[in-house]
Amino acid sequence: HVYTARPPSAKVLLPLYLAHPSPRPSLIYLPTTNPPTLLYSIIQDRLLFLTPSSTDVEPLLVLEFLHRVADALEEFLGSPLLGSRIESSSDVVAQVLGEMCDAGLIGSTEPNALRDVVEASTWVGKLLGGVGLPSSSPALNASSAAFTLQKPQLNPTISNSGSAIPWRRSNVRHTSNELYVDIVETLSVTIAPSGRPLSAFANGSIAFTSKVSGVPDLLLTLSAPGGKVGIEKALDLPVFHPCVRLARWRERPGELSFVPPDGRFVLAGYKVDLLPPGSLTDGKTTSNINLPASIEVYTSLGPYGSEFEIRLTLSNRFRTSNSSATSSAASSSLSNTLGRSGGSAMRSTPSPAFGTSATAHSGNPTVEDILISTPIPTNVRNLSDIRPSKGEAHFSPTDGALEWRIPSRYVGTSATLRCTVVGPLTANDAEAGTNGFDFGTNSSTYDYNDDDDAPSTYRSSAKALRPVQPERTDSARDAGRIAQNAGLMPQSATLSFSVKGWLASGIRVESLEIDKKRSRGLGEGVRPYKGVKYLCVSRGGVEVRC
Repeated sequence: HVYTARPPSAKVLLPLYLAHPSPRPSLIYLPTTNPPTLLYSIIQDRLLFLTPSSTDVEPLLVLEFLHRVADALEEFLGSPLLGSRIESSSDVVAQVLGEMCDAGLIGSTEPNALRDVVEASTWVGKLLGGVGLPSSSPALNASSAAFTLQKPQLNPTISNSGSAIPWRRSNVRHTSNELYVDIVETLSVTIAPSGRPLSAFANGSIAFTSKVSGVPDLLLTLSAPGGKVGIEKALDLPVFHPCVRLARWRERPGELSFVPPDGRFVLAGYKVDLLPPGSLTDGKTTSNINLPASIEVYTSLGPYGSEFEIRLTLSNRFRTSNSSATSSAASSSLSNTLGRSGGSAMRSTPSPAFGTSATAHSGNPTVEDILISTPIPTNVRNLSDIRPSKGEAHFSPTDGALEWRIPSRYVGTSATLRCTVVGPLTANDAEAGTNGFDFGTNSSTYDYNDDDDAPSTYRSSAKALRPVQPERTDSARDAGRIAQNAGLMPQSATLSFSVKGWLASGIRVESLEIDKKRSRGLGEGVRPYKGVKYLCVSRGGVEVRC
């Protein structure tokens, strides 16, 4: 919005923000300020970013701007973003904010374009400034210009007119030309107690890293099971970076034509429904989701129904491998050459082009970081006799959760965890353990009539007025304990894992080509190294209800 007055300071806004009960939304209305203020907020790298607004603005616009501010500061100050770095580089922060927003109007938000206009201090400039030599500013007056050491004139790294492409710097030069594609999918699956999936989605992002000199024009081809129709169904509502030519995508789904920014950026995002159409209404109970691991929870086990068991089963296609851990970090982050006959492999072999004989495939995906978390009801005092067949499990009464971690080297085909719940003290337990009184349940009761010859009219009349409690049999007592323990059983369990070399949606990179006719400044004989990586993660996204 148009800047009309000074907004409330951070000393005023921060206490009002913290006074709001947690969890705090991204948009909070503050009627007590003058004027009333809308406060937008995001948290990134454990830093709080706040933006006040005195007029109605599109909320997504402001939140997206805050995310871009955080990304731009990471570009200049490094990741992770720290408060000490912001304080020590206040001059750079001021320049970045001035270019991104001026008088309430949003300007350039692309990190590559900001690199051309923001002058970041380097260690050479700080060294020259520390010894009293001019580092970045010329002499302030003409009289001292003759007696001042002039800054050496180096070849300009940017043109005076700037880059013609807003998201890419001009005159980009790299000694090693590389192109990397990373596709990451996050699962969100909910399974009913009968084993029928209620919902299953995969949220994917395509991260691209471009380190190529000049202005390359790239063509990335994606494929999915089912060919062209499959890729259209898989990427129903994609979100693209501004560099992607939408006309080419609409004409040929699966082909991304773009001029990439320099460095790492998010090329596209998508959401895939893993359930087949009509699976929720056809009455089928079988699951068609191809997950690398599944869990089953069995409750009310044992003679008194106080035990439950969690069973983990790995798919035959997914096995953990110790050999993959011995590979280098660079090799594990890249796949083999991108071919047209497979997905990705967990090895990296330098190759100048895609589609050669050394094709990549995802024949041996590896499962890692397996964690099963089970929320425990609050009325459970403790879990006794925790017996995992593999890995280690522990219960935290403070958090109210049971966590079972299984290292990759221990996982074979299945594993089990069995626990016994300890509930609160019941009234019967308290009476039997502390009172010592037993009304009508014990034959050896106290007799307060010491005079055997005295008439027992009063005592007999009192017994007649008091209702007689029938004795509880062992079966009735056991049924009561089973019914009580049924309320102590867990209601759900979540599964977390990560799989390298496999995607739940089946999307893979078919090819990545450089258009020599449209590209500029590549140089003769430049053949960039290309690599791809597939990663599927579940951060508590697979939920099984009991």
